[in-house]
Order: sequence, then C-alpha cells, then structure tokens
Amino acid sequence: MDLVFLGTGAAVPAKARNVSSIALQLLEERGAVWLFDCGEATQHQILKTPVKPRKIEKIFITHLHGDHIFGLPGLLGSRSFQGGVDELTIYGPPGVEEFVKTSIRVSGTHLKYSLKVIEIEGGTLFEDEQFTVSALPLAHGMFCLGYRIVEHDRPGSLLIDKLRAEGVKPGPAFKALKNGENVNLEDGRILNAADYVGAPQRGRIITILGDTRPCDNAVVLAKDADYLIHEATFAQDEHEMAHDYFHSTTAQAATMAKRANAKHLLLTHISSRYTAEDSDRLRTESMEIFPRSIIAEDLLSIKIPLYPDQHN
Repeated sequence: MDLVFLGTGAAVPAKARNVSSIALQLLEERGAVWLFDCGEATQHQILKTPVKPRKIEKIFITHLHGDHIFGLPGLLGSRSFQGGVDELTIYGPPGVEEFVKTSIRVSGTHLKYSLKVIEIEGGTLFEDEQFTVSALPLAHGMFCLGYRIVEHDRPGSLLIDKLRAEGVKPGPAFKALKNGENVNLEDGRILNAADYVGAPQRGRIITILGDTRPCDNAVVLAKDADYLIHEATFAQDEHEMAHDYFHSTTAQAATMAKRANAKHLLLTHISSRYTAEDSDRLRTESMEIFPRSIIAEDLLSIKIPLYPDQHN
C-alpha cells in the first residue's frame, strides 16, 4: 500500500505544485490503484510516477470544483488508449455523472472499458473482503466529501517457532493451520489451529479529506487513522481568510489530527502564495500541535507499513 501525491496545490497550478490528486496504490493487496480527485494535468503527473492508468480501478471525487475534476476527461480517454479494459467506477457528489458523461459525449471519446458513475452523499460506498470505504460531508463552499478507507483485519501470523519446537515440519500442515484448519499428525497428535496462529493483525486506516473548514465530520472520518490527509490551504495567521474561503490552516488541520487520535498527518492543498521556502514554516506550525506532520510535495510517495504500529 502506497500513497502517491500527484498534485498538492490549491485552486490553480503552480510551478512547484499541480492541483489536487492522490493515488492510493493497492498493488499487493488487489493489483489496483484508487485515485482521489483528478485535477487538471493529473495524467501528466502520472507519467512521472510508477502509477499505471490501466490499473486505476476506482476514482473518488471529493467535490466538483475544477481543481479537483478537470483532469478526469483526459485521464479516462488515456486509460482506454493505454490498454485499460477492466471496469472503472467513479464515486462522487451529485453532478459528477453529468460532468463525466457530457465530457465524453461532446469530445467523441470512445472508451474500451465499462464506466460506472455512482453519485453519493455519504455512508458506506464500497465493501468487500478486504476494504470498507465510507464518506461524510465536510464544511466547504459547495458540497464536499471526505473518505475513510478501512482495511479489514488480517489473520494472525503462523507461530512457526512453536511448531518447530514441537517437531512439526514445514509443509501441508503449516498451510492448513494458517487457513484455520485443525491438523491430524501421523503420530496421532491433533493440532488445534487456534493454538498456532497469533492474534489478528489490525488493518490500516487511511483518511483523505476534500476541501473543508474544521468540522466534526472530519474528526469522525479520521478517528484512529494511520494516515490523515488534510488540506492546509493557509498558514495559521490566515485563519480569517481560511474561514471566509471555507478552507483550513496548518494549525487547524493539526488540531483535527490531534482530536481524531490520528497517527500521521499529511498536509496538502497548499496555496500558491507559499513558496518552497515557506514549507519549513508551514510544517513547524503544524508540528507544534501535532508532531507527526508532513507537508506533502508533488510526486511524494509514502509506503504505508503492513503493520500500522511500525511507523517511521
């Protein structure tokens, strides 16, 4: 599981920051990529990364401001040209289906894959044996969503040292016990699977918020998250402007992370008024409240540990 920041800027592209898009690579888990927002030139940013458009399985749109959706038509077309044939599902607020289908129709774009668009206002969006994805509205100038991705708990590790100490050799018995099956050994012993498998391993939790003022739903979505991705459009001394424009400051994002008991905070959607030299100041403002804060930069890639407690 990897996070790849394709665009970390706000409102308009800048030399150092493109507009919003984040890829959650789930290659080991399901051989797929999930995309969160798709601002203009997202497909150009992808060219600089290992992300493969044909692997994109789902796209989650937070809201319909242009810096979050204007890259969709081009990406959808390119995915088809680049060998994408598997179904792709887009989740987003009411209006996203009209935008996508109108763009495809008037541009004469032909997709070689099935495209499903699901308009949502919150709740559980998707669940299978691996993941549950849910959403809640945030506090922005237009209807905007935040997303919570919860990986289901994984089976515990096989207690190999214990088995070897009891004279059990690697082979079919190991596999059966790992699958929760009791094993009858040739010497007459019966091995109870529950005695040789450790406790379930907690699944990882990722929260990706759209544009928002501080709000209670942000805390709900980020509760105990291993990684919280929160906008920080403005520095802490611009809190009045942040409020007027329905955005958050670095300090407000850090406070949300602290309230939610998140493990890590990744700040994105940074205004173009701030230069690369300002990044240290923005990070410091957040770290004073929430020490595990990072200012995301375009093309930043973060490997999310398999075991959530093994954080760097």
